Amino acid sequence: MNSIFYALVLEIFLLAHLQETMRMSIPTKRYGGRELQYRRSNYETLDRARMYEENAYVLDFLPTGKHTYDRQRHIAAPTVQVVGEEHYTLLDLELKFGATVILHEKLYVGKDKRDKVERIVGRINYDELTATAKVELPVILEELIKKRENNFVEFFNKTQPITPRMHSLELLPGIGKKSMWQIINTRERKPFENFTDIQSRTGISNPGKIIVRRIIEELTGESKYRLFIRAT
Repeated sequence: MNSIFYALVLEIFLLAHLQETMRMSIPTKRYGGRELQYRRSNYETLDRARMYEENAYVLDFLPTGKHTYDRQRHIAAPTVQVVGEEHYTLLDLELKFGATVILHEKLYVGKDKRDKVERIVGRINYDELTATAKVELPVILEELIKKRENNFVEFFNKTQPITPRMHSLELLPGIGKKSMWQIINTRERKPFENFTDIQSRTGISNPGKIIVRRIIEELTGESKYRLFIRAT
């Protein structure tokens, strides 16, 4: 009888201990867990919010709409294909009734009231771009990169290895080990000031076009690494 009693007490004790362990493993405000989780969630939400494009540039205008590959329906409304200004996201947009656009026109695609855009149909892949859009894409990208030249110069000044065997500079088209070390050694003596400075001090030809080629490689899915576009 005593053995049964002691076994029952031991079982109750173990069960209570297990419940306490589980309770303490759950993030709570008392131990800072909930607060940490809250901050993490806020950062994740903020990060996702930053992924939205506010503005985009017209790559092609399809006044009679287009057939989509993955939506099993025809978009009858006037449609435009665009590239985002911030993350270079490729999008299909449906225009409002009577709205027209021209190539390279800047359109507001944010969450507030839009002048010409009725709705964002969705993200598209590079292969879904029209022939015209593919031709215009590098032209617009080069214009966007010129506007944000300082940001890309900072990339050349501060970018680091992505693996023990590969530097992120090596992901740029035409940049091998020799050019990589030339860039690194040069920037250590004095940070680069602009694309012209990079070109004159390292011998790298047209850094802006190199960035364009890299962005297109990322959009086409040729590389698993993302330096400049948002992850899919």
